[in-house]
Amino acid sequence: MEKIIEIAVIVAGIDEEYQNSVIEGIISCAKDKNANISCFSAFGGVLSNSKYDVGEYNIYSLINFEKFDGVILLSNTISDPIEKEKIVNRVKRSGLPVSILDCSEYHEFHNISIDNYSAMKKLVSHIIVGHSAKVINYISGPVSNPEAADRHRAFNEVIHEFNIEVPEERIYHGNFRAVDGKKAIEYFYSSNLPHPQAIICANDAMALAAIEELTNMGYKVPDDVIVTGFDNTYNARHHLPALTTVSRPLDEAGYKACEVILKVINGKKQKDTISLKSSPVFSESCGCKAPQPIDIDEYKIAAYKTINGFRNDISLLKRMTAQLADNDTPDDNIRTVASLIHEVQCERFAICLCSNWDQSITGKATDDIPEIYQIQGYTEKMSAPLVFMNGRNTPVTVFDSKDMLPLPISGGGNVSYFMPLHFRERCLGYYVFVNSEFPLKSLLCHALMLNISNSIENICKLLHLNSMINELDKLYIIDPLCNIYNRNGFIRMAGQIFKACQSSGRKILISFIDMDGLKYINDNFGHKEGDYALQHLARIIKDCCKSGRICARFGGDEFIILGANATDEDVPALESTFNIQLESINRIIRKPYKISASIGSIVTDATGDVTLFNLITKADEIMYEKKKRKRTSPYLRRDQGQDDVNYDTPWNYKT
Repeated sequence: MEKIIEIAVIVAGIDEEYQNSVIEGIISCAKDKNANISCFSAFGGVLSNSKYDVGEYNIYSLINFEKFDGVILLSNTISDPIEKEKIVNRVKRSGLPVSILDCSEYHEFHNISIDNYSAMKKLVSHIIVGHSAKVINYISGPVSNPEAADRHRAFNEVIHEFNIEVPEERIYHGNFRAVDGKKAIEYFYSSNLPHPQAIICANDAMALAAIEELTNMGYKVPDDVIVTGFDNTYNARHHLPALTTVSRPLDEAGYKACEVILKVINGKKQKDTISLKSSPVFSESCGCKAPQPIDIDEYKIAAYKTINGFRNDISLLKRMTAQLADNDTPDDNIRTVASLIHEVQCERFAICLCSNWDQSITGKATDDIPEIYQIQGYTEKMSAPLVFMNGRNTPVTVFDSKDMLPLPISGGGNVSYFMPLHFRERCLGYYVFVNSEFPLKSLLCHALMLNISNSIENICKLLHLNSMINELDKLYIIDPLCNIYNRNGFIRMAGQIFKACQSSGRKILISFIDMDGLKYINDNFGHKEGDYALQHLARIIKDCCKSGRICARFGGDEFIILGANATDEDVPALESTFNIQLESINRIIRKPYKISASIGSIVTDATGDVTLFNLITKADEIMYEKKKRKRTSPYLRRDQGQDDVNYDTPWNYKT
């Protein structure tokens, strides 16, 4: 059986048209050759939030290069230079054959490049010669991006050839995002320089946003100012005015990148660099005529599909948002997503969670204390509470993160998208879409994932809140030294048992216990030994509480036992067990003092006007009489430290 070739694609911002087109070419080639594609994608740099970017870029740490035969790297889409260098270094260390798009600086990789330089020179020359523009501004891409550098270099060379001065104030450095086009126009038109005759943009997204902002300010393109772009995207071609731009064979570049890797894997030597040509498209935004008229019928069909798809996605997002907001448990969340995720039309969808996703977050990490929740990388073991396929959920309780997929995929020609699941910088897990166009085609894929991620974080916070409430309640009702109920806990639980016995006519057992000689132990051996003695006495009392009985430290050195469904035989059985265990513990611990206590017990009906207070008082009185009859214990003589207790007012802790 022929081995299926596995290729990792590393990219950011797959909802952009450049990435879309390149990945479509990669997928087309992979399907032709029956290879599998695993696309690891982040949305770093989108929300201008550094903590959020940390969470996004962490998806690249999931890649287990041992599972792959080759890598296709779109490093030019990763805007953060540090993250870019980190992933490039990891790819280098993998030793795998690598295709890289539009990046000539890494000579060990096979570079599939598109000639940005020549086409940009032709475009700028056309604006100067064909439209007599002399005052020109430029909106650049990120300085660290090789494509942006080539386009900027071409622009500079042309304006120098024509002896046109472009001061630094006429240059705006963006990040290839639409918002940069808007900001650039605000920057240019707020300066004291004369308004430009032409604005050259390093890509279409910035150019179209610039035109929109100019229109809002009352300027007409191209009558008042020429605007050009680069990439010849769908929106650029169908804009009014249609954008003067540069057409690049992006699909072909993606296909070539995949084809080269497959050939290298199969032992065929390939060129280190393959260069594809691009060409300028002179259209309406510079004052030229559009090269091809739009087929209105075709445009209407495409526009309807786009709008209808967007409406469907918005509807899904709204319904999921509303239902997730009502959820209180992780299971509720999974059921909600499972009930709706089929609408995105994917062969398989998985939510994979780190083993510590619900870990309590308290305090901050220090030099001595490591991070208290996951930031870098993924836990060794993962769970997949949702693996939706074939119309139902097939959860995976545990799998190794090095396997990446919670369940293996058979055959070739499959495309899997791995995307981060996080809250700010905190890593919660990741998503997997298998054989779906949704991650590539829907502008709401990112929003949907954000929505689910936030709901998981909300559930996590709710779990922590409930845990804290339970812990506070435990502190309220549990004695921290003896780890049994305190008086608050006893009153809460005993009241319920007493009322149940009253309504059913059952008898109730109450034992009151007072430790002998605690003051003597504290004074002669220290309070630490006194606490030690109290803890061992409490353990003996707890061991006597079987069959639904409860016990409590009632205050100081006083304890109480209460039980329902009692019989008269329970008293001697309980007290015998209690005394035997006291003798046993003293033999075991061999302290210079004895742990001793007096116990008084009653079994009675909980009927009529009798109150719980009355019954506790009777048990206390019986205990006191037994304590007075003791003759052998030295602890009872006041000159040896017998505790001062006001026995004239039994149960003196009652409020």
